[in-house]
Amino acid sequence: MRFDAAPGVVTAGVAVLEDALRVQGAEVTPVAWRPPPPGTADALAAIDAEAPNQRAVARLLAARPFLVDVVPAREAVPALAAGRGLLHAGPPIGWEDASGPLRGAIIGALLYEGWAADPGEAAALAASGGIDLAPCHAHGAVGPMAGVVSPSMPMYVVRDEESGTVARCTLNEGLGKVLRYGAYGPEVLDRLRWMERVLAPVLRAALRRHGPLDVRALGAQALQMGDELHNRNRAATALLLRALAADLVEAGATADVFRFVDGNEHFFLNIGMAASKAAADAARGEDGSSLVVAMARNGTEFGVQLSGTGDRWFTAPATVPDGLFFPGFTAADANPDIGDSTITETAGLGGFAMAAAPAIVRFVGGDVDDAVANTLAMYGITLAEHPAYQIPALGFRGTPAGIDATLVVRTGVVPAVNTGMAGREAGTGQVGAGLVTPPIACFADAVRALAAIGSGPGPGPDRGGSP
Repeated sequence: MRFDAAPGVVTAGVAVLEDALRVQGAEVTPVAWRPPPPGTADALAAIDAEAPNQRAVARLLAARPFLVDVVPAREAVPALAAGRGLLHAGPPIGWEDASGPLRGAIIGALLYEGWAADPGEAAALAASGGIDLAPCHAHGAVGPMAGVVSPSMPMYVVRDEESGTVARCTLNEGLGKVLRYGAYGPEVLDRLRWMERVLAPVLRAALRRHGPLDVRALGAQALQMGDELHNRNRAATALLLRALAADLVEAGATADVFRFVDGNEHFFLNIGMAASKAAADAARGEDGSSLVVAMARNGTEFGVQLSGTGDRWFTAPATVPDGLFFPGFTAADANPDIGDSTITETAGLGGFAMAAAPAIVRFVGGDVDDAVANTLAMYGITLAEHPAYQIPALGFRGTPAGIDATLVVRTGVVPAVNTGMAGREAGTGQVGAGLVTPPIACFADAVRALAAIGSGPGPGPDRGGSP
């Protein structure tokens, strides 16, 4: 022990002691730690997930997702090929419990498909049980914000070349008054129809000319250019457009197509979401593993799934993000957290990569030190560092990847998530963006369930193709 150096003190949870020590000139290192939730000690003691977790996270890190096609949702998702079905973000939910933005997106989708003539008829149809609702995650897909997918909507198809896992996601509409934020006015429907009839066919033709596009390589480059690939996709969108520009021209793309992509800095987001879903799904089905393979919100509940607990959701009430609001809106206008886009954090991006994107704080609030601190904290609840996704500001350290639910519960540190905010009332659209604190209760419930199943070695099921 050395006595010739100034003392260093680690504090946990008591700010007044931290402040008092600093006043006295002590070097203080605050730690975000809380005791585990009540009733989890026995479950944590019963779980021995080291070997299963190493197998599961190895598949997550090895994933090489490629963008391979753009097709109508009825072709991408067999469940949408017949009848009147819609997919939505987050854990399962019905119309009666749906939030305002999810209801708005459902209404918009019914109008878009021609299944209802006006918003009132659409709401009545949904309330009567005349529409089959299912989570995107249950069908190898993800959807941003409300995440509503209807049969005619075009979807990206992404395949992990290592495991064969396939994931799908719709095309990005942009910000503001858009369907995924619960808006359904004429301008929203006109944009969706243009995307279906003009944008999607030319993207499909260009991609087929180009061949499969390496999404991981593109995302890795974008991280080193200042993106975090959830709420900042400026570099990734530019790189995507550059990669496909010649093929788009040869496929007959008009100036409107280039203007739309150029004016939508979130255009890459949906591709990145599908790539993250393909990587996370490759890690599913490992008996005894506490690796988180899905985090998602439906505007009412926040839910998680673990590799070792099958398709079961563990949920708790969703919270309202804290951040910056568009002019004319306040926290009273914001709906609780919603969307499947937290699949990016599940794969080691988004809030986990904020240190790579200091400019993100201008969109979600906080300062640059907060962005770095968020990333550093996530190393304490993850199983690995991503070999491809690296952060220049941290000496090209890999992003923290592979959330371990047992570490979340042991430390009390929850995943860092940055997100957009939807208006509470159906039809409002986006009202802002910020950071959200996931409820630890769903991680605690997942850990208890994993302990009840019993941990142990064993290979997972075949993950090829679709679920």
